[in-house]
Amino acid sequence: MNEFNSRITAQRKILEVVNSSEWDEELFSLASKAIDRWLASNRIDRKSSIAIIVRELGAKLFFLANKSQEQITDDYRSISTELGNLTSQLEKSISIHNLHADSIDLK
Repeated sequence: MNEFNSRITAQRKILEVVNSSEWDEELFSLASKAIDRWLASNRIDRKSSIAIIVRELGAKLFFLANKSQEQITDDYRSISTELGNLTSQLEKSISIHNLHADSIDLK
């Protein structure tokens, strides 16, 4: 059950990070279709660091969800650690995005 709680906590944190910025539409889930919709609605380039990181986070959470019924492996632990690192990268990318957007608004 602890692994489940950790995944849910990680997903909530990621969504909180993403949605802390002003977007035309919030990200409601880390499922690939939800990410596709969010990227399109907010006109975010699929090759941007934000898009790449959010997709990677979604894929890693999907992996953890599928492995949660199995014995905890080194891969599971490693990916759990990567989630934290990627979430930090996402926060930085969103901050840069916001700074860029603010500088455009000032012009």
